[in-house]
Amino acid sequence: MGNTWLIALQTHWCIPDTLLLRNPCESWYTEIMITMPSETIAAIHDTPHRLVFEFAGAGSLALYWLHSVPGSSRTVLEATDRYAGASLADLIGRMPEKFVSADTARMMAEFAYRRAMRLTDGSTPCLGVACTATIATDRAKRGSHACSIAVYDGATLRSFDLTLTKGARDRAGEERLISLLIIRAIADACSVTAPDLALEPSETLNAHEEPHPDPLTLLLRGDIERVFVSMDGRVHLESAPPVALLSGSFNPLHAGHEQLAQAAATLLGAPVAFELPVLNADKPPLGYAELERRLDQFRRRYPVVLSRAPLFVQKARLFPGCTFVIGYDTAIRIIDPRYYDGEAGRDAAFALIAAQGCSFLVAGRVKNGVFRTLADIDLPSLLRPLFRELPERLFRVDLSSTAIRNAYSA
Repeated sequence: MGNTWLIALQTHWCIPDTLLLRNPCESWYTEIMITMPSETIAAIHDTPHRLVFEFAGAGSLALYWLHSVPGSSRTVLEATDRYAGASLADLIGRMPEKFVSADTARMMAEFAYRRAMRLTDGSTPCLGVACTATIATDRAKRGSHACSIAVYDGATLRSFDLTLTKGARDRAGEERLISLLIIRAIADACSVTAPDLALEPSETLNAHEEPHPDPLTLLLRGDIERVFVSMDGRVHLESAPPVALLSGSFNPLHAGHEQLAQAAATLLGAPVAFELPVLNADKPPLGYAELERRLDQFRRRYPVVLSRAPLFVQKARLFPGCTFVIGYDTAIRIIDPRYYDGEAGRDAAFALIAAQGCSFLVAGRVKNGVFRTLADIDLPSLLRPLFRELPERLFRVDLSSTAIRNAYSA
């Protein structure tokens, strides 16, 4: 009966393999329960922090401990064991140069934090917790036994690197020590006192803390005006300025958007980046969860520019020299004097766009059964130099974004 209970518990809580098929009354079980920092974990559960935990190589015991103390549903949002290399690469967008390293742990923690923010939509303090480790196994390892742990709260990145003394502990002992360090790292981020670690004299724990504001939070809060998201999903404050931008809500990103970007790139001889404004003149601003959902569509496919610029005159200030790729409907709308309190306001706005060296590339669109192009638009003479037509031979998609969105949701 005891063995059956433990096998089921191992399946659910990921107890290390070395702990299987023993009776709970044996010394190893007692040692785990004594080692478990239950008071620290209870104090963590009493804070408002919610976390997503990503671990590879070790750390399953930390998850078991978190769930063993009542209140874990207030703390743990999600946990994933990234044991296969492909699973870890799926999280961080690429194969890491080194699996067990501070850089890998930090990337894992950043993505874990964003996942936590998506699950809560930023309604509570969130933590991204990560551990990547290599420990004793059933074969001799030439490299060190070590771990890198990172905890990210959207403002501060805390990292902990430990190289273990080979042979000083068995696999279960190394798992126990690393899990204690994970709990201690979480406690530190929650301002909770944690017990000291029992390290060997030859072992040194290197801890590092640095300010690291989350760019997405800064953007949504209005502290910055733009950020750049690379194909692997990482967010950067600076990047090479885009030559051309295709702006939209991308709800969803569909083949029409992709074909338009490709056609424009062919004509311009330069890549076209997608731009997603988090503010919209006619709709509510995006929240963290919705922003992450839309970004998922681009990951591993296209880089994305995020901005707080719903209007083209604002975009021109952020992206001087840029060509804005737009459709026929958008072209009609942006030259309408009603949106500028008259012709004088419109002409002044386009003068600012021209002063930034920006222009428009206009794709055609079917309206009332007729394919309409730039030639069908009555452009004021002052604006004509800023507009250029994308030929029908390069791009024509007759479905609207609304129709495609309705098809997706059907």
